[in-house]
Amino acid sequence: MQKLTVSEIIKNIESEICFHAVSDDYSFTIKIDKYVHYACGAVHDGHQFRKELWDNCLHTEYDRWYEEDPETKNMVVSHPILITGRDSRFEYDLNRTPEEAVFEMAWGKQLWKSPLSSEQKTKSQQKHTNFYKVVTALISKLEEKFGVCIVYDMHSYNWQRWDREVPTWNLGTSNVDNKRFGNCIEIWRKALSTIKFPNNIKQTAKINNTFYGNGYFLRFITNNFKNTLVLATEIAKVYCDENNQIIYPEVVTAVENQLKDLIPKHASEFYKTFAN
Repeated sequence: MQKLTVSEIIKNIESEICFHAVSDDYSFTIKIDKYVHYACGAVHDGHQFRKELWDNCLHTEYDRWYEEDPETKNMVVSHPILITGRDSRFEYDLNRTPEEAVFEMAWGKQLWKSPLSSEQKTKSQQKHTNFYKVVTALISKLEEKFGVCIVYDMHSYNWQRWDREVPTWNLGTSNVDNKRFGNCIEIWRKALSTIKFPNNIKQTAKINNTFYGNGYFLRFITNNFKNTLVLATEIAKVYCDENNQIIYPEVVTAVENQLKDLIPKHASEFYKTFAN
């Protein structure tokens, strides 16, 4: 793992260099073991929260953890291309637009005791900007090299807050080209439905049941790259105790082990269908 500036990361991508790096402000990581036609992202995996904001925040550390997507990086860590946020979405949310990325309210509760200064906001927004500079370089390179690209956009959600039965996996597809990619999306849903969980965890996989794929990461890539499909893939937090902040590593490992096979297989079929 190297510490690199954004410009150095982009230069590596443009030169098709394989590398593992953390950005020089420690806000995100990227690894490229091999240039392939698919990538994984975990934009909400991060939990860092810079110290100058601690005393001003009305949400507890647990409040933040509850709304983040812990372990989503580890579920796809074995794949050759992975970009991951390291900062908490409570500092800035990589899945919101630049204008909305720094919250004032978060999940119905005021976030700050006193409003952030313009300098504090700018520092957070610059991290958001830098991340998307690298996303742009990465997807540009993959489309240039392979003609098409598929991105597995990993998230999790708090299933216990719902007052109805919800799926173990949800695909959000409202902002992608369903006419063009609909069959590929359904194949991915079916693949997810085959994942076996320990501890007698129920397994279901549905499309647009709880979330609809409205995140900025998906929309940014979709709007800027016409031959890239982003699959917003949400797992219910069956891999942890949401109320007591306990991760179940045996469940995370089971998911990771099965995605090792399912993602490359699905990505290969995507490439065969849509390349050229």
